[in-house]
Amino acid sequence: MNPTPPQTASATGRYNKNLRIVFGLTFTYFLVEVVVGYWTNSLALLSDAAHMLTDVIGLALALFANWMSRRPITARRSFGFYRLEILSAFVNALILIGISLYILVEAYGRFRNPPTVDSSNMTLVAFVGLLVNVLGIYLLRQGAKDSLNVKGAFLEVVSDLLSSIGVIAAGLIMTYTGWYYADPLFSAIIGLFILPRTLKLMMESVNILLQGTPDKLDVTAVAQLINAVPGFGNAHDLHIWTLTSGIVVMSGHVVTNETLTTADLTARLEALAGQLNTQFNINHIALQPERAGQCTNSLTTL
Repeated sequence: MNPTPPQTASATGRYNKNLRIVFGLTFTYFLVEVVVGYWTNSLALLSDAAHMLTDVIGLALALFANWMSRRPITARRSFGFYRLEILSAFVNALILIGISLYILVEAYGRFRNPPTVDSSNMTLVAFVGLLVNVLGIYLLRQGAKDSLNVKGAFLEVVSDLLSSIGVIAAGLIMTYTGWYYADPLFSAIIGLFILPRTLKLMMESVNILLQGTPDKLDVTAVAQLINAVPGFGNAHDLHIWTLTSGIVVMSGHVVTNETLTTADLTARLEALAGQLNTQFNINHIALQPERAGQCTNSLTTL
């Protein structure tokens, strides 16, 4: 079975329109926070605007990676630019980790010396941000299940939503009680909530970049399916990896019976490709047939 360029669109590509909408909303809200922050002389809003700027950058990276992944396949880049989507998810994870650590450090500083905050205007703007983030989560929630790139952008929006909730809660407490420790307290809770989810995203993207076997995919079961084809046996040197979210690639070798004609072999390989796609969502398959006695390798998985 000769390798052919993958025809399946990446998972990120299916949610490109929603990514653009969320980017537009986030960038607009970032500008509003900057303007209102300077107008009200609110350090809290300006700090949150800096947080929003990192989210804008993260969403821009996701869109750029999606755009690049749709560029034509060339002889030099036989798989195109699909991997940029995973690199984008990895960079987004790094940004989110930086945001979480920044929030925790900033919260520690404010616990030691809580500043006076213009809590009324801070609460109002944070409520607008909450509405923007709820819409962003609605638009990206499905894509986050299918694409690591969209998942990175989704987590950016979730972190914004949590920030908005924390800012609103802190603003209300400060408005009605004057207890300014509420600001660093809610900030620390947000940072601690984001960090473990971001680390999981990073590990998922690293596994793909290292061409590890996709989670929940049983290579032994794949070998058994191949060996169950009449005239096939000793499937070996199987390598299964994720090119990008939604596109799983496999290469390997299988020993075939000498009595199989070329037509029989072609038909069975094509039928097998359909089974592998249906049962394991493997989209791009390169399986090399070998006549019995030509190879004695055992099953190897990476």
